[in-house]
Amino acid sequence: MTAPLTAQLTTLPADLPVPTDDGAAAHLEGRLLPALALPATDGRTVHLSTLPGLQVIYIYPMTGRPGVPLPEGWDAIPGARGCTPQSCAFRDHHTELAALGAGVFGLSTQDSDYQREAATRLHLPFPLLSDGDLALRDALSLPVFEVDGRLLYRRLTLIADAARIVKVFYPVFPPDRNAADVVAWLRARGQS
Repeated sequence: MTAPLTAQLTTLPADLPVPTDDGAAAHLEGRLLPALALPATDGRTVHLSTLPGLQVIYIYPMTGRPGVPLPEGWDAIPGARGCTPQSCAFRDHHTELAALGAGVFGLSTQDSDYQREAATRLHLPFPLLSDGDLALRDALSLPVFEVDGRLLYRRLTLIADAARIVKVFYPVFPPDRNAADVVAWLRARGQS
């Protein structure tokens, strides 16, 4: 028997394929965030190149929605499944991240209305950014994949300090551990 779709969105199957590091993000550390203005679920427009201090930007393919089937074969695409657990993990670690001086943003190609529903349903204490035109991909040569005729971001997480990328997590697996990995990296960085 298949789990209800809501449970499918919040849990990860044990047999998910593990993404491999194809080198598609190796060029990012040291780069500046580009001069892009992206709409956020809190109604702001976020200017990436002027973000102050430490910022965590986790980039994900797409969040699912209860009652809406995921794309055919979604679980078989390495790194595709897990956007909701990843977002929930960043929610659950938000206080720790803030104590370490880091702001948090999620980013996908989904429009702000779609993202706003997810942010509300998941009780996210940080905004999600919409990049439907894949402008960040174009500016930084970020990795994407295609499903159902749509280009979606491959999952990766950027940590920027004064808008300069200082750390990249790629590939991210399992996605629900990404926030804890970011917290551990920031703590180790603070000790050095």
